[in-house]
Amino acid sequence: MIDFRSDTVTQPDEAMRTAMANAPVGDDVYRDDPSVNTLEEWAASRHGFDAALFTASGTQANLLALMAHCERGDEYLCGQQAHNYKYEAGGAAVLGSIQPQPIDNAPDGSLPFDKLAAAIKPNDFHFARTKLLSLENTIGGKVLPLSYLAEARIFCDHHKLQLHLDGARVYNAAVALGVDITAISCHFDSMTICLSKGLGAPVGSLLLGSQAFINKARRIRKMLGGGMRQAGILAVAGQKALNENVERLAQDHANAQYLASELHQLDGFSTDAYQVQTNIVYVDIADTIERTRLQMRLIEKDIRVTFSGHPARLVTHKDISREDINTLIRAIADSL
Repeated sequence: MIDFRSDTVTQPDEAMRTAMANAPVGDDVYRDDPSVNTLEEWAASRHGFDAALFTASGTQANLLALMAHCERGDEYLCGQQAHNYKYEAGGAAVLGSIQPQPIDNAPDGSLPFDKLAAAIKPNDFHFARTKLLSLENTIGGKVLPLSYLAEARIFCDHHKLQLHLDGARVYNAAVALGVDITAISCHFDSMTICLSKGLGAPVGSLLLGSQAFINKARRIRKMLGGGMRQAGILAVAGQKALNENVERLAQDHANAQYLASELHQLDGFSTDAYQVQTNIVYVDIADTIERTRLQMRLIEKDIRVTFSGHPARLVTHKDISREDINTLIRAIADSL
C-alpha cells in the first residue's frame, strides 16, 4: 500500500526492527531501563537541554509540557491552527484546567507579536493568568524563520512568559533551513520532538526542558497513565531514528516539490496557492471531481490518500519514492 495520508504511517525498517528485538530493557517507572535512559540523556545533551522525557506520543508530550508550565486557571497563547489547541482533544482544558488563548496564524504560520501582546491578560483576578507562549515548527509544513524565533524569545522575556515549541516536525524545519537543530532549540524553555513521523520510529516522542521541569512532567506522565515498563524496545528505535534518519528528510522535501508539480498538471488539481517548504503538499481539487469516489478507486489500486479537506493534504515520507508518486499521478489520471 502506497500511503500519502501522513508521515505517521512510516514502517520501521529491518535494521530498526533488529535493534528493537535486541534492546536492553528494564522497568522505566523504576528508571532502570538502560535504553530509555540512554535516549533521554543523549537527547537532552544533543538539543541543549538539562533533561528529557520519553513519552508515548506527541499529544502526551505537549500535554505534559502545558501542565508542567501552567497551573489550574492559567492560560497559554497559541495559534488557531496549533496542533495542541485544535487537534489534541482539548486536553489542556479538560485535564489541566488550562485556558488556551488562540491567535490567528499569519500566512507564513507565525503569530503576530502585536496580537500576542494584546491577548496577554492584565494582573487582575477577573482573568486567567497568561504564563506561556506555544509555537509550532513546522506548522502546516511551513518553517518559522530563525529571526522570528529570536524575536519570540525576546517577546517572552519581556512579558515574563515561558516559551514552548511543539516540534513534532522540528527536524524537517532544521533540514529545510540547513541548520543544526540547536539553532532552533536554543530559543525555547521546552520542546517536543515526534520520533514516529518523518524520522521513522514506530512509537514515541521526546519532551525536553530543565531538570525541574522534566521532574514535574515525569510525575504528571505517571498521573496520566503514561509510565511505561520495558520501553527500551521503543527507545532504541527513537535513538536510531535520530541518529540515522535526519539527513534523508531532504529527500522527502524534494519528493514533495515533485508531487506538487505533478499534481498541478492534472485537470481539476491546483497547487499554485500553496508553497511547498517541507514534506506537506496542499492541493485544491475542483468541485466537479467526486473526491470520495476517487479515493475509493485509488484504494482499489493500493494507494491511500485523504482528499476530504479543503485544500486536500498529501504527505511524503521515507516510504514514498519518486516512482510511488508517478504511480499515484497515473492512477488519478486513469480514474478521472
